[in-house]
Amino acid sequence: MKIAVFAGDGIGPEVTHEALRVLEALALPGIELEFGDVGGVAYRNQGHPLPETTLEIARRADGILFGAVGDFSCDHLERALRPEQAILGLRKELTLFANLRPATLFAGMEGFSALRPEVAREIDLLIVRELNGDVYFGDKGTRKLEDGRRQGWDMMSYAEDEVRRIAHTAFRAAQGRKKKLCSVDKANVLETSQLWRDVVIEVSAEYPDVELTHMYVDNAAMQLVKSPGQFDVVVTGNLFGDILSDQASMCVGSIGLLASASLGERQTQYGTLGMYEPIHGSAPDIAGQNKANPMATILSLAMLLRHSLGLADAADRVEAAVAKTLADGIRGGDLGGTASTSEIGDAVLARL
Repeated sequence: MKIAVFAGDGIGPEVTHEALRVLEALALPGIELEFGDVGGVAYRNQGHPLPETTLEIARRADGILFGAVGDFSCDHLERALRPEQAILGLRKELTLFANLRPATLFAGMEGFSALRPEVAREIDLLIVRELNGDVYFGDKGTRKLEDGRRQGWDMMSYAEDEVRRIAHTAFRAAQGRKKKLCSVDKANVLETSQLWRDVVIEVSAEYPDVELTHMYVDNAAMQLVKSPGQFDVVVTGNLFGDILSDQASMCVGSIGLLASASLGERQTQYGTLGMYEPIHGSAPDIAGQNKANPMATILSLAMLLRHSLGLADAADRVEAAVAKTLADGIRGGDLGGTASTSEIGDAVLARL
């Protein structure tokens, strides 16, 4: 079982180190680690944020544990050489089209949510976002109208095969949870969304055990704060998913607790090839100070174990250890506590 480890920039190496301590403590047989540079550190060492040597490591891997990229000292570089291109390049090279972002409120964390405690404690959902299509990747530009006014334009589109593959991912995810899937679109206005809805309904025939519902995106945004407990798995396009997944992260109180997975079509001997990373970014202002919360990276490791290596029991153990650590009041600065990066890692290990 080959895991590629790309720690990256800022707090990436610190939080990745704690996740690897957890992996070592699990003492799983047959795990091989291979390390590579990404982001600003890769640019400084090898002249590119995603060097060919790193890509080769990624191609050999069953799963990728990704820290963070982002370096203010690289802001002057042309866009193709900036650290963030490492993520986009890996998604493209490995055809990682499905982003899975769980949002769960851990016990005792109700006070950190922007929602009322009785509403917040209901949150336990998974947003499945399509990553490779939609308006972000459509034709775009600026033009002048006949009267001289400037106009910006972007084309939103999805081909049915793109919708079909993300729908299958979402239905399979729902089968492993509460067997409820809500597809979010804007079919009352957008032809792209009408095709999306039609194809999702077609795919649903292959998953009779999953209850499928549909919701317009504006209503979904409202329902996420009004009654988040009604959602189990949510599937949506790139634009709507970008917005709703960030909204869900605020509902649970801290981005320091949120993991994510980007999955592709390639099946390995053990599961689905994927890249796993915390959503918090590189946070260069606190890098090297032992202040970062490593829990999101540790939870990303759990997702890697479950989805790419087929080790659900080990993933369950890691998630339970993180939940127990939080329940015992051990928290970093992002949650009003005083525990350092390494102290949080120690606490998770003790409970593991």
